[in-house]
Amino acid sequence: MLIREAKDGDLIRILDIYNQGITDRIATLEMELKDMDYITNWFSNREGKYKVLVAEIDHCVVGWVSLNPYSHRCAYQGVADLSIYIDRNHRGKGIGKALLSNIEKEAIKSKIHKIVLFTFPFNQLGQSLYTSMGYREVGIFKEQGKIDGHYVDVMAMEKILAK
Repeated sequence: MLIREAKDGDLIRILDIYNQGITDRIATLEMELKDMDYITNWFSNREGKYKVLVAEIDHCVVGWVSLNPYSHRCAYQGVADLSIYIDRNHRGKGIGKALLSNIEKEAIKSKIHKIVLFTFPFNQLGQSLYTSMGYREVGIFKEQGKIDGHYVDVMAMEKILAK
């Protein structure tokens, strides 16, 4: 497995994997599938420390992770939000751990002090990944958003990075 920075040629696979996360209803509150215009715009608006990394197996992208701005306020410049998505045929095989490990190294280089993420409490695979990598539960937002017309809880997690 190769972990590397994403490039324009990866966007089709990044989009496909993101749309799997939307369809599978385990990784995001998004409900509508995204298109190439959406993902191209998202990728072109990445700035400096907000990296996107991909995991590649046999020259095929099988997962991706990104650091995202947590807030526009200057007090939060050292905090990044995390997104991670793994192709449904490759989940539970260590790809998430490799991506998280590498994005944390990039975050430290970029002077990011803390990473936060939001996940569903029912996403057992995600929970085991995050806790194994040292993320701690901050709390649960009750009925934070709707999926298929039903309110769901969202768990906040965080990790303070090594100095």
